[in-house]
Parts: sequence; C-alpha cells; structure tokens
Amino acid sequence: MEVDILFKIAGVGIITAVVTQLLKQTGRDEMSMIATIAGLIIGLLMVLGMIEELFDSVRQVFKLY
Repeated sequence: MEVDILFKIAGVGIITAVVTQLLKQTGRDEMSMIATIAGLIIGLLMVLGMIEELFDSVRQVFKLY
C-alpha cells in the first residue's frame, strides 16, 4: 500500500474537520454537514482507486478473467 494515498486521505480529513468546526462556530450547521459529506465522498473516491487495484490483483492471482 502506498503511503502517499494515506497522507492525502488524512489531509482531506483534517481539512474537512477544520472547515466543519469553523462553519459550526459561525452558526452554519447545515453548511458544516454538507462540508462533512463532501469530505467523506472525496475520501471514498480516493479509496475506490485502491479497491480497484485490489480486485485487479485478485483477478491476476486466481486467473479470473
């Protein structure tokens, strides 16, 4: 597993947490929820590429074409 992708996902999580806290402090709870969901979707899209690589590796190991 590459370390770069883990740092990118952690960075997205930290940025999302900061933005969420800032929005909550200003009283924009709805926008903070949207920011949290957007951060979650971005993180899941990053992980999706890793899952695709995993399935390709499994296909190659077991020769499931």
